[in-house]
Amino acid sequence: FFVISNIYIYRKSSHLIAMSHLLRPTVVLLKDGSEQAQGKSHVIHNINACQAISEIVRTTLGPRGMDKLIYNQNGAVTISNDGRTIIDLLDIVHPAAKTLVDIAIAQDNEVGDGTTSVVVLAAEFLKQAKEFIEDGVHPQTIIRSYRKAQQLALRKIEEISVNYKNASQSTSFREVLERCAMTALQSKLISNNREFFGKMAVDAVTQLDDQELDLNLIGIEKVAGGSVTASELVFGVAFKKTFSYAGFEQQPKSFVRPKVLCLNVELELKAEKENAEIRLSDPSKYQAIIDAEWKIIYGKLDRIVNSGAKVILSKLAIGDLATQYF
Repeated sequence: FFVISNIYIYRKSSHLIAMSHLLRPTVVLLKDGSEQAQGKSHVIHNINACQAISEIVRTTLGPRGMDKLIYNQNGAVTISNDGRTIIDLLDIVHPAAKTLVDIAIAQDNEVGDGTTSVVVLAAEFLKQAKEFIEDGVHPQTIIRSYRKAQQLALRKIEEISVNYKNASQSTSFREVLERCAMTALQSKLISNNREFFGKMAVDAVTQLDDQELDLNLIGIEKVAGGSVTASELVFGVAFKKTFSYAGFEQQPKSFVRPKVLCLNVELELKAEKENAEIRLSDPSKYQAIIDAEWKIIYGKLDRIVNSGAKVILSKLAIGDLATQYF
């Protein structure tokens, strides 16, 4: 009995030692100037950080919204009233405030408009919830209330929505798209020409595949000078390239269904590498090397001409010799 009791006491004491090890406080090391907060004060601090971001973009909302001038560390200056652009340029460090950045990015990727509105609405929801947090209401209770309010709002939207197909006024799907595009342009710098650009945007989007709708296939080329109404939509591929070689006046400027040749080779005499070295025992062989280089470039040009291509696109340089040869 004595031995058994000793074993029992030993096991119990070892269990207590293990439990005391788990009950030791965790040591947390913070940087100088850092503060550790938890509970109600921490939640309120996060809400205040989100409200500070909302106050920055709030004044840009609507057709009379003001533009923001942002100066970054590289010296670049940006003037815009677009919520996504402004939030991207801000150096936001606070973890809770970064959630507003994620909201704006998600809205811009999914819809393409309303980035400022979602940030302002999210901050306003947090502002209304701040009073309940201060009164001791648990955050989970507030979240359940917001989810219930969301269901009621969606139900009300379904009740007041109007289907354009069943509306009293006959409206085509294109007209609905144009109205949506013009509404999105209402708060932009080109709001005075929203009808012009609204139709252009719809024309561009309707050219895409209905299943994918890859907006990256729509390119925007900025050209300085002229009026904004001089903008045009090119159904195809456009290059910002001018004629800069002699004799271009005699070249045709328009082709109908031409052959297009896409290259990844140089159409000029390649420069020697920095450390290239050629040793010749006979000086007369130097001319043979020069002739071989010209033979290579002329061989490329002859094959291009024989292919019947009228438009040549190359990722590498096209020299003066090639332009004159064609």
